[in-house]
Amino acid sequence: MRSARLPILPALRGLLLDITPLRGREFRLLFLGQLISFLGSMITFVALPFQMYELTGSTLAVGALGASEFLPIVTVALVSGALADAFDRRTLVLLSELGSAVVMAALVANSLLEDPQVWVLFVCAAVLAGFYALLRPPLDALVPRVVPREQMKAAMALEWVRGDVGMLTGPAVGGVLIAAFGVPVTYGIDLATFLVSLGFLAAMRASPPAPDADRPSLHSIAEGLRYAGSRPELLGTYLVDINAMFFGMPQALFPAIAASYGGAEVLGLLYSAPAAGSIVVALLSGWTRHVHRHGRAVALAACGWGLAIVGFGFADGLWLALLFLALAGGMDAVSGLFRSVIWNLTIPDHLRGRLAGVEMISYTSGPTLGNFEAGVVASFAGVRTSIVSGGVMCVVGTGVVLAFLPALWRYDARPPAVPTDP
Repeated sequence: MRSARLPILPALRGLLLDITPLRGREFRLLFLGQLISFLGSMITFVALPFQMYELTGSTLAVGALGASEFLPIVTVALVSGALADAFDRRTLVLLSELGSAVVMAALVANSLLEDPQVWVLFVCAAVLAGFYALLRPPLDALVPRVVPREQMKAAMALEWVRGDVGMLTGPAVGGVLIAAFGVPVTYGIDLATFLVSLGFLAAMRASPPAPDADRPSLHSIAEGLRYAGSRPELLGTYLVDINAMFFGMPQALFPAIAASYGGAEVLGLLYSAPAAGSIVVALLSGWTRHVHRHGRAVALAACGWGLAIVGFGFADGLWLALLFLALAGGMDAVSGLFRSVIWNLTIPDHLRGRLAGVEMISYTSGPTLGNFEAGVVASFAGVRTSIVSGGVMCVVGTGVVLAFLPALWRYDARPPAVPTDP
């Protein structure tokens, strides 16, 4: 009986997360620094909308926080992508973290006022979004430089685990911190995580551009956009994600939903639930090495996200709602992992920063505008209608994207077979 069980062990190991990329010093420093920084950011991710809802009592105002972030993301991400191809990528990440720390200090100061100002929350949300847009293109473009190509899927899975840990624990910790110590202390902890991240980045080696790198300009930005437009499978990954997040992103409604279940502690659970499903998928991501139809995985996972959001909308109890949010998070992890692999394996290094800017617009504009859309629909049609209709439109929109860009569905990561002479 013992020998019959042994073949199971290799199969189980094949399902588990591959941590080989963490053996590399540069990736390990980058991973740990961003793990701590993102954990703090996810604490503020709960605190900022909580404070806005506490001051205004309006789901529309909470959704408008997302709208205030959209313009900085779109404008800065494209410029940041061009900068990432022209300057040291590590330095750009470091400057972004430093700027975010300054904004967090402003949020702490505002929250300590006797009468905190709502307009400060909107301004800080917009500036934080701008620094995040400055951060992500050089950060995303830095990973392929510090990870061997054959370890890219494993590195992308680790990146998802890093994000999932932040999204899972950050909101839950944020909810507890708000309830126990208040918003000022919660913001202060995020400020401290940025300072820790700066230490890890300072320990990394420089990542200078190639000697013949294009200088930042409108022409270089346009070159990146033309390249993205010339690759229908890339364009498909962007549009599928934008569609899913625009219609199926109900986070602006979480404060209102949490108020009916118990307040700040429940709010943290709602924000953390998608990450719980996502981290399970990431920890069991070994199976992804056998998947080569990456475009199909992206599209099917996006439909799965939409269906799970529909289930969340119809859920009539807290634990059922959390279960559907976890399922949605798992689908998002599958989609995001394969999107990242497509991007990092097919885009040349001299364009990687600019395309990372385009990618950032795709995966951030959807949620920021989607939260606003959810708040608007909920304000006149109700919370449940907003959530369910968004999930349905996510599935329908994915089908429309595939109809216009079938190359995404046909995409195969394997090299084409070479015909042999008869």
